[in-house]
Amino acid sequence: MAADPDDEGARASFRRGARLAVPFAIVGFVLSLSFGVLARRAGLSAGQTIAAAAIMFAGSAQFAMLSVVAGGGGVAAAISAAGLMNARFLAMGVAIAPSLPGGPLRRAAQGQSVIDASWALANRGDGTFDRWLLFGNTAPQYLTWTLGTVVGAVFGDTLGDTDRLGLDAIYPTFFLALLLGELRDPASRWAAVGGGLLALALVPVAPPGVPILAASAVALVGLVRRSA
Repeated sequence: MAADPDDEGARASFRRGARLAVPFAIVGFVLSLSFGVLARRAGLSAGQTIAAAAIMFAGSAQFAMLSVVAGGGGVAAAISAAGLMNARFLAMGVAIAPSLPGGPLRRAAQGQSVIDASWALANRGDGTFDRWLLFGNTAPQYLTWTLGTVVGAVFGDTLGDTDRLGLDAIYPTFFLALLLGELRDPASRWAAVGGGLLALALVPVAPPGVPILAASAVALVGLVRRSA
């Protein structure tokens, strides 16, 4: 029986996504290792730390939550900070929704694979997304993110002071690389620039999470205008 061309294309896209994920997965391992170490020092148990990483799988939200917990904040404040940090996924979800088949529950399940790098790489540039490339790109990143957290939470004491390793510079550099990638697309350039400048202006004066929420609002407006 001849292979289904659609299945072959899906497998090829998944494999390509997995190959493209390698550098992001390596960076994710280092970031999540740092999260594991810092979470234990903030008072979370190894189980709580690993569960937070495996369930949330969102670096900015996890570090925002951790900063609130470390500062003595309550559960509501920690959840609010994490939610604000993840507000950008509202705009990303609006963009990718038409490319995900099935009913609401199936599309919601597929949407759980959306992360910053996989969303950007799966974007075909014409308003559609390659969902199999998205899945393939996210899978290894989830694996290394969880593994890095386990290593950091269980063996973090042997690493000493993580600040001396310069791990704090990796996360903003990661987002800067994604922003530069969007600048190459004329259709999304002004939304990327506007959102980035607004977030930068709000960082010194707004609470954590608000700058990224404002930037997401700009991106959402840009997507609506693009589809109009």
